[in-house]
Amino acid sequence: MRVVVPVKYVPDIQSDRRFGADGRVVREAAEGSLNELDEVAVECALRLVERLDDEERAASEVVAITVGTPEADLALRKAFQLGVDRGIRLTDEALAGADYFATATALAAVVRHLSDESGSGVDLVITGMAALDGLGSVVPALLAAELDWPQLLLARHLRVSGGVARIERELDGVSEELQSGIPAVVSVTDHIAAPRYPNFASILAARNKPIGVLSTADLAIATSPGVWAPRTAVVEATPRPPRDPVLIHVDAGDGGHALVDFLVSRGLV
Repeated sequence: MRVVVPVKYVPDIQSDRRFGADGRVVREAAEGSLNELDEVAVECALRLVERLDDEERAASEVVAITVGTPEADLALRKAFQLGVDRGIRLTDEALAGADYFATATALAAVVRHLSDESGSGVDLVITGMAALDGLGSVVPALLAAELDWPQLLLARHLRVSGGVARIERELDGVSEELQSGIPAVVSVTDHIAAPRYPNFASILAARNKPIGVLSTADLAIATSPGVWAPRTAVVEATPRPPRDPVLIHVDAGDGGHALVDFLVSRGLV
């Protein structure tokens, strides 16, 4: 079984983020890491392979792929620490500022490249439910559409056997069970598994593992500018206003009146 996990290098969600003059998110100013929800997808892929028998497990592979600049290697290094077998980064100036659609097109091209290089194909693509820098949650569906594969999204349980993938998911209080043949694209929620903690040996080994680097020229995709042109653009962005100072009232017997006055002044009662 070959499982591909798209991962993303995202800025620290606690950092002060902003848009640059070109309308793109400024990433260089903040410490970044592997998207936390992608760690869940990695864990899910590893568990699938670990449940195989010895012969199947020996022939299996979990591959982490990403689209980004060399900084994105930090996300792949973290994926190595967790236990993936291989990491591949697609880097190309043509992809700068790529939106969800272009990102899905690029990821699909990498998945096809992996299938072509081995001849054995890719059985599953497992993604996190969202990237914490954008929270668009649409790339898994767009990726499935690009690959023309079935999509099983927002899984809280996943089983694969006999060439069939089965998931359970919760949507607005309704439980659903879905299944499809493989290959398929599966997105998983953070309830499906808790990511493992890497041990010291894995952390050390991850530093030296080679990372494959591809460009659009290495992939069987169109190179015309329209392929990567974003369908949306940031027209204007305004920094969020500073928060009002915290109001602390020391209760001297008039706390109830002070609370009511506060709520009335804010139009809350």
